[in-house]
Amino acid sequence: MIGKIRRGERVQGLLRYLYGPGRHEEHRDPHVVAGFRSAPELEPGVGADGSRDFRRLDALLTQPLALLGERNYRQPVWHLPLRAAPEDPVMSDRQWERIAHEVMDRVGLAPDGDFGAVRWVAVRHAADHVHIVATLARQDGGRPDVWNDGYRVRDACRAVEQRYGLRRTAPADRTAARRPSRGEIEKAARHGRPLPSRTLLRRTVQTAAAGASSEAEFFRRLRDEGVLIRRRFSERAADEVTGYTVALPDDLNGDGRPVWYGGGKLAADLTLPKLRRRWTGADGSVRASSPFRPLDGRHLSERTRRAVLRTAVRRAADESATTSEFLDRLRGEELLVKLRYSQIVHGQITGYAIAFAPDHDGEEPTWYPGSRLADDLSLFRLRQRWATPAAHREPAADHDELTPEERQAFYDDASRAAAFATAEIRRHLVTNPHAAQDACWAASDALHVAARATGNRHLHRAADAYDRAARAPHGRIPMPTPAGNALRTTARLLALTGTAKDRTVVSMMLLIANFITLLDTIAQLRHLQGRHAQADAARRAAAHTRQARPAGHAPAPPPAGPNAQARLAMAAFPNAWAPLPQNAQSRTTPSAPTGLVRPSRRRP
Repeated sequence: MIGKIRRGERVQGLLRYLYGPGRHEEHRDPHVVAGFRSAPELEPGVGADGSRDFRRLDALLTQPLALLGERNYRQPVWHLPLRAAPEDPVMSDRQWERIAHEVMDRVGLAPDGDFGAVRWVAVRHAADHVHIVATLARQDGGRPDVWNDGYRVRDACRAVEQRYGLRRTAPADRTAARRPSRGEIEKAARHGRPLPSRTLLRRTVQTAAAGASSEAEFFRRLRDEGVLIRRRFSERAADEVTGYTVALPDDLNGDGRPVWYGGGKLAADLTLPKLRRRWTGADGSVRASSPFRPLDGRHLSERTRRAVLRTAVRRAADESATTSEFLDRLRGEELLVKLRYSQIVHGQITGYAIAFAPDHDGEEPTWYPGSRLADDLSLFRLRQRWATPAAHREPAADHDELTPEERQAFYDDASRAAAFATAEIRRHLVTNPHAAQDACWAASDALHVAARATGNRHLHRAADAYDRAARAPHGRIPMPTPAGNALRTTARLLALTGTAKDRTVVSMMLLIANFITLLDTIAQLRHLQGRHAQADAARRAAAHTRQARPAGHAPAPPPAGPNAQARLAMAAFPNAWAPLPQNAQSRTTPSAPTGLVRPSRRRP
């Protein structure tokens, strides 16, 4: 059962609509089923011409408003439609009466036994829903509290579902993103847009945040997508950015100005402070102390390491004009920098080498001199370029200089990182289902960037469908885990690849197969956590992802049954925890291969 609160100013206009034919002649037999008095006593009278007389009911409902005077709410009419699911049984007037009384009691507007509560009526004009109309003024002269009444309505609806055996709906845990309003949907249809502006901007912001390694890169990626950006500055510190708003250039209001959306209006985890958690520590310190690792040497092959480092060095060189500025930008990318000094001139820097931070303490990093990454990235060549202003060029896209082999290696490493995250989540299915929240959150990053990189419409739908399954309740940011960092590595690698090329099709299919297994595992995890709406979102995302694969590439279905989670954990990639029974091996999803599998060219 769902209920959505609306507020208004006039009672009689709302009553006329509820007793009218409806916008599409859908209202049938409107009548009062419950209220602050008995239903027959509150039913509007019928005149000699057959029309309804609402004057008495309107006077009864609005009378307490006169006691409040200037303390009235600006919109004192409280309107709550309550609707059952299409597959729910049709309930009688008596059942709807009890439901309306229970909802008003749990919301706190008309508690049982409180004779000074607000006045209200419940009108039924269809088989599957009723409308509760109340005036926000108590009969004893007080003003009722409506703070967070939407969450109380959600809790009341869930209690009604449990009592009457109705379809279970999601709790008000703030995991869902803000839906486009009816006006936004109709505006998109009038202008021929496939999606409302709010949905398109949320998708764009999520993709930019997933592929960025810093706040500056995040805003750069948004500008590259053609999004308008407006930063909000602190009132205390003039140079401190505290928020942002985004808009589409062609989405204008009646005055011809862009319609702006703040990050928090798009989704709970897209505010600037929460986005900064991706690049800084929880205390706001520099990224080097952050447990979030958007991209490092883990899960990367030798070819991918070299390409990623070359991309980072070239971007830092394009954005710099001096040696010191260049070295500072490299260190800002969380890379290790080792300098080579002249043996003749004391303190003169003659070269450099960079490396990823080692995975384990005490491990020696693998160093790459600039000249080994590319001929024009030696310090001597870079200084020559900086000394010639005409040679300075605009920063190129990250994927411009990737060879087909490097792009394929990116997809292969992204697939292995996704497989590693799936294995970690499977272990949590048995040990502690709530410890995998970071991986569930990071999976959204990987899906959004994969959809952007491949241009696959099914992956776009999968990312949008999965959106709710990703977030922790009430917009909390989870603690980072190795599984979550592996998926962020997947997202960052895919963001560096650009648009998929023909030679990466096989690797892309392997990645999609791993995404399917990942989403199936997350659906089981959310089911174990009792978050049924998030489990449904993950299952819908998996269904859309399966459509992204050509026929004949569908992976084996995940195991089912009471011991499915234990079998998944024992068969976790890369090593099984324990030997599986013979009858269970055929039903267990196989671990992702690390090599390249070439599909058969024969037609089915």
